[in-house]
Formats: sequence, C-alpha cells, structure tokens
Amino acid sequence: MATRTQSKSQSKSSSRSQDSKSAFSWGDSAGPLIGAAIAGAAMGFAAHISRKAIIQGMEASAGDWFDMLRKDHDEIQKNVEQMLATDESQTWKRSMLLMKLAHKLDKHAYEEENVVYPALRDDNDTIEADQLDTEHGHVKTLIFDLKQMDSDSPLWLETVRKLRDSLDEHIRMEEERVFPKLKQDLDEEQNATLTTMVNKAGFMMA
Repeated sequence: MATRTQSKSQSKSSSRSQDSKSAFSWGDSAGPLIGAAIAGAAMGFAAHISRKAIIQGMEASAGDWFDMLRKDHDEIQKNVEQMLATDESQTWKRSMLLMKLAHKLDKHAYEEENVVYPALRDDNDTIEADQLDTEHGHVKTLIFDLKQMDSDSPLWLETVRKLRDSLDEHIRMEEERVFPKLKQDLDEEQNATLTTMVNKAGFMMA
C-alpha cells in the first residue's frame, strides 16, 4: 500500500508532467495539425507552380523567342493605352492597371536583360544592348514615379504619356532593327536555345 507521502509525490509528479506538456509541447493533436499545415503549403505551392506553367505555356505557344517578346510588347502597349483611357475618378482601376503593367514589365525585362541582351553582346551588338538596357532603366524610373504618385494626381496621365513614348521608341528599335538582325545571325539551333532560355526566365518571373 502506498503511503500518504508517496501518493502526494506521485500526484505532484503527474501535475508537473501535465504542466510541462501544456507549456512546452504541441500536445497530442500536433500530428494532424502539422500534417494539415504541410499539406496546405504543398497544395499552395503546387497551385503556384501550375499557374506559372500555364501562363508561360500560353506565351511559349506564340512561337520562338522573338515572337514571344513581340507578343509581350503588344500586351504592354495595350495595357498602357488602357491606363491612358482612365480619368482621375477611376483611382482603383488605375492602380490595378499599374500593378498589372509593372508585373508584366518586370517579367519581360528579366527575359531580355538576362537572356537576349547577353546574346546581343555575344553577337557584337554591345552598343545596342547597352542602349536598350539604359532605356529599361528609364522605364523602371517612370514606373517607380507612378507607384509613388496618387492615382488621381494631375501628373498621373502626363507620366503615363512619357512612359508610352519611351516604350514605343524602345519597342520599335527592338522589333524593327535589333532583334531581326540577332535572329538572322543565329542558326536554327542557336535560336531554339535562345527560345528555351527565354522560356525558363519567363517561368521564374511568371
């Protein structure tokens, strides 16, 4: 038979064990909770990857690297025209269009700056590549200015017009002079490799 002292000791020991459990452990329900959290994170990650794959897959269907970039140009210019069609009362629409444009430009610039412009430099078109790189910097500055500006600011449309003019000149140089020459200088295998690389860069930023 346990003594009164032993009973008290066992009771205190049991109490300390329960306190320790509640204070420093996840408890018996930890397994299902952690499992659900991991499963949720995995599903979210899979959905994110699927979305990126769908977006980039749609762009890749446009054709080779030049066709893909030209399609980007069309979408970017359309986005800018939609911004110019707004008025100062449409602040929410302006913000959404700017966010969409900024993301598109980030992805597009990443593809060109990390794949196409280096290919231009390898093709001895360093001056053109440097000029296009500098123009990207100017466009990024205008996007930054728009992000800092109130959407109903009188300067908003004026800044978007400057952005449109800069983009139009930049796109014209790429599509009419620089990119056709690069594509012609590369053989079929090299163009295919460039297309694959642009696709991979786009997938990272999609």
